[in-house]
Amino acid sequence: MTAPPASHLQLAVCDYPEHVPQDRWQDYARRQKALGLSHIRIAEFAWALMEPAEGQYEWAWLDQAVKAIAAAGLKVVLCTPTATPPAWLVRQHPEILPYDREGRIRDFGSRRHYDFASPVFREHSRRITRALAERYGHHEAVAGWQTDNEFGCHDTSRSWGGASAAAFPGWLEARYGTLAALNEAWGNVFWSMDYQSWDQIRPPRALVTEVNPSHLLDFYRFASDTVASFQAEQVAILRELSPDRFITHNFMIFDSGFDHYDVARGLDFASWDNYPTGMLEFFSGWGSDELKTRYARTGHPDFIAFQHDLYRGLLKTPGATPGFWVMEQQCGQVNWAPYNPLPADGAVQLWTAQAWAHGADVVSYFRWRAATMSQEVMHSGLLRHDETPDRGHAEVAALDLHQFPAGEVQAKVALLHDYESLWLYDVQKHAASLSYWAQTVSYYAALRGLGQDIDIVHPDADLSAYALIVAPALTVMTPERAAHLEAAAQHARLIFGPRSAYRTASGRTPEDGQPGVLAGLLGSKLLNFDSLRPGLSVRVEGPDHACDVNTWAESYRLNGAEAVYRYVDGPQQGQAAVIRHGNVTVIGAHSEELIHRVLVGELTGAGLKPERLPEGVRLSRRAGQTLVQNWNAEAVNYGAQSLAPVSFEVTHD
Repeated sequence: MTAPPASHLQLAVCDYPEHVPQDRWQDYARRQKALGLSHIRIAEFAWALMEPAEGQYEWAWLDQAVKAIAAAGLKVVLCTPTATPPAWLVRQHPEILPYDREGRIRDFGSRRHYDFASPVFREHSRRITRALAERYGHHEAVAGWQTDNEFGCHDTSRSWGGASAAAFPGWLEARYGTLAALNEAWGNVFWSMDYQSWDQIRPPRALVTEVNPSHLLDFYRFASDTVASFQAEQVAILRELSPDRFITHNFMIFDSGFDHYDVARGLDFASWDNYPTGMLEFFSGWGSDELKTRYARTGHPDFIAFQHDLYRGLLKTPGATPGFWVMEQQCGQVNWAPYNPLPADGAVQLWTAQAWAHGADVVSYFRWRAATMSQEVMHSGLLRHDETPDRGHAEVAALDLHQFPAGEVQAKVALLHDYESLWLYDVQKHAASLSYWAQTVSYYAALRGLGQDIDIVHPDADLSAYALIVAPALTVMTPERAAHLEAAAQHARLIFGPRSAYRTASGRTPEDGQPGVLAGLLGSKLLNFDSLRPGLSVRVEGPDHACDVNTWAESYRLNGAEAVYRYVDGPQQGQAAVIRHGNVTVIGAHSEELIHRVLVGELTGAGLKPERLPEGVRLSRRAGQTLVQNWNAEAVNYGAQSLAPVSFEVTHD
């Protein structure tokens, strides 16, 4: 089942009937309909009201809430409430609580206080999901379901003790079969870390010094599998009891807590929660203060677009790309970042238009009325605390949705993204100024700045439709993946970034050196890598261009490849910094200027016509339309157009 078909973008809102007196419900629904909304998401944090004591269900309030929404001609997105286990469950079964990285229990009193591996919690999760689906699964107003809420928010994907610690050894035994195989895969002979029995193994928490990356990788895999199986249980129940309704989950910003490709399997489409200003301040740790100030009131266009393209691609299959939803869209200030400025005039409309242009079928604003209680009283809504329309409400009311037709996003550039590579990269960054996300987004932003539409896909996905394939930080390499990429190089140009194929599937390095099984495709072997502290730089030179590199520099021994750029100073002077082997290019020196320069040449060679866009101007294409966006606080001239500050225009291709 997919989302309800529509000829253009639809709008929705997250509402919390339980937060306001019941005499407000009908009026709110009437006003929501008048605003042009079509769907209302409810009940993701309402377990304690649904079931105030074990087995004692209270549905009357939710019946009336759904009735009020339906009476206004709106559809309901109903949520399983498992993100907030009630106090009675936690106090009866404290063993469901998660542990943090230091081994401390994370207690009741906020949200997401459960361990995905807890058998007791899983039993209660299945029970409340079944009870909810039995009551509302065939309700004509219920269009679909959201499972739980924001897996991984507040670093909750992994519990480092309790039920997860108990289940981890069994997962390892199923994976490796013997302790000898595990000890070899992890390289436990190093520092005498060998295990003699499965029950000796714990999650790698509160250690004296660095963690064994192979140990951490498998713990992350275990935790990810646990999230995936938790999700699958809820999906199976909803499929059984609520057929012909869609099922989705609202994923997070730059989240690394689990493999989203695995967890998304079984959903009809992915959703995500878009908070652009909070994203820039809180999640984008690599952004400079200058960048954060420049885009403080809009968020950075490429950081937001990256999430849209990531979640559009989670369930992509050959010949079919489901749409996606923005399940929570910021519509005013947030409350949880270090700084929470008001968005610029026009930002809510710009965010909505951008989501559509990247493939969103529905944008759902968070929230209807600003909360008058508890943790989120400083967070905005479409209505203020006093129920008067806030600034975002006015922008939503002024939108013309017919300028946003349904249709496909057609991209000829693929950017490869892999969660295991993310985990291994970040456990041994070797450079404080770099991370997997920072390196990956650098390539993505460069492509966006050159006017390209991009699919973000798994490296093992079908790559036959692309002219250019970019792998910014593909750290983990297997023989099967190498063969897949070799086949792709027969029809497309490939670009690899630093640290490509540094690790095998176990987390070790190849015994014959990097890039291991990818050496034939790249026509080279790694020589050295150089982590550059602030103030330390090296220089590279190539055809008609030279630039400084100040974060990471690696060099290669050529075996069929040719050097395009070389280092002209520093310890690697004279060595290759950027190489080409047939259709494959490797950029070993991390520099945004260098990345941009190389991409221009490769895009041109692939017939994709790069266009250097002004700072803060972006193009996104969907359904035969081009969305021209100005994210700047000042007007910008683009071609024959004068773009107003924080604005967009839709043009026909």
